[in-house]
Amino acid sequence: MSDLQPSRLEKLRIVEGFLRHQLGQVEKWIAEEQQRQAEQRRGRERRPPVPDWVLEVGIGAGKPPVAVHVGGCHMSGKRVRGISRDEARHALTDGVQACTHCRADTELGVLE
Repeated sequence: MSDLQPSRLEKLRIVEGFLRHQLGQVEKWIAEEQQRQAEQRRGRERRPPVPDWVLEVGIGAGKPPVAVHVGGCHMSGKRVRGISRDEARHALTDGVQACTHCRADTELGVLE
């Protein structure tokens, strides 16, 4: 019966093969993670700078302006476009509301 059982050396070789396979899998995962991180880094580097001022527009025909925000304001919606400082001041003086969170009107020195 003992002849049918694998020897200790054969068992160790089986474990060795399994561990080599596992090591190869871990090395593959490391390479994939390094590539993912490199892609994220390149994406951050290529991202256009945040505009100093943004105009949030509404839904519908003509997309009327809704609010003026400081660039990067967490309350600005998805429908925004970057504007210059002069355009922001002009929008506020034309009656467009300033965001109540970032207080674009205070930042621009335009007080009602």
